[in-house]
Amino acid sequence: MNRLYPTAGTDIDVYDAYRPSDPMAPLVRVNMVSTLDGRVVGTDGVSGTLGGEGDRAAFFAMRHLADGVMAGAGTVRAEDYGPMTVRDGWRERREADGRTGPASIVVVTRSVDLDTTSRLFTEAVAPTFVLTTTDAPEDRVAAVRGAGGVVVQAGEDDVDLAAGITLLRDEHGLRSLLVEGGPDLNGHLLAADLVDELCMTLAPTIAGGEDERRVATGLDEGRRMVLRQVLEADGELLLTHARP
Repeated sequence: MNRLYPTAGTDIDVYDAYRPSDPMAPLVRVNMVSTLDGRVVGTDGVSGTLGGEGDRAAFFAMRHLADGVMAGAGTVRAEDYGPMTVRDGWRERREADGRTGPASIVVVTRSVDLDTTSRLFTEAVAPTFVLTTTDAPEDRVAAVRGAGGVVVQAGEDDVDLAAGITLLRDEHGLRSLLVEGGPDLNGHLLAADLVDELCMTLAPTIAGGEDERRVATGLDEGRRMVLRQVLEADGELLLTHARP
């Protein structure tokens, strides 16, 4: 296990910290932030306000190491997702790892209830993917395709995540996927044993309140994972756990 506790004046290369030994190997990595009492959204209803600079640095590093950034439709709407932008400082490193251009956003949704006039589609350089069912509403599927999106269909009543991820990898080259929630999607991925790494930032705050949303919901039984890395930044703990 690699333990890294950066202190004031210590420089940690966050890109290297999250870079797999083989950056082009298949990977499903979940990244979430939580308060100490388990809340995964701030009082404003989004997760982005929970983390500090360390969490944001890790967030951007993991996005630059991915071929696709996956999220459920509810998260995409709540967080007002747009396309990923490659930062100039990491462009050459991303290209050296075999990736040109930004990662695609992958939206998981049964209903395909998406605003195809939003910047997620209108400003996308890499195509936006929609992972849905084979019986998704045909008019909405057509609207996504008309907006330049790519529709991947797997499963009938529910999205078959295992089959969908295989299609994303084999037919579209999205080998490394970064999953950004929400809790329902995380739970379904964990239940299907599809998660290779779970990266969790523990923010040094207690939220209180009645919100019971957790990192993953809907699991019938627990999962044990192995701690692989610990980073600390201004009181935040950035933990990486992997499948045993």
